[in-house]
Amino acid sequence: MDHEHFMREAIVEARRALDAGEVPVGAVIVIDGRIVGRGFNQPIASRDPTAHAEIVALREAARTAANYRLAGSTLYVTIEPCLMCVGAMVHARVGTLVYGAAEPKSGAIVSAFAAHELPGLNHRIEVQGGVLDEECRALVQAFFQDRRRG
Repeated sequence: MDHEHFMREAIVEARRALDAGEVPVGAVIVIDGRIVGRGFNQPIASRDPTAHAEIVALREAARTAANYRLAGSTLYVTIEPCLMCVGAMVHARVGTLVYGAAEPKSGAIVSAFAAHELPGLNHRIEVQGGVLDEECRALVQAFFQDRRRG
């Protein structure tokens, strides 16, 4: 699988979030080499605290697949997922997570803790981080620098 190609698609989604004034995080879900779900952060506009890029993409992928189980899927996201999103990935049975930049404060894969490795979970997710790390990190850093100036 061409991780950089699909991460670039997630970056397109992150730019949509940026254009909407949301924290620029984007995600896509791929099954059998085809994007079946796309999402970008939109909790402010949707007035929904669960409307993270990953959750939006999972919802679309489940509708596309006509199944809430997304076995064999790969989720690409520009920033390391939070605890809520990791939980949703486990419930959806996502096979692989590929993320761009680590999220030191609330990342639930390698930064704050490894939620996907909790012993009681009945599903394991393969993880690869650091794909297009610099580009993904730059989007978020620029967003917060602009916020601090404004």
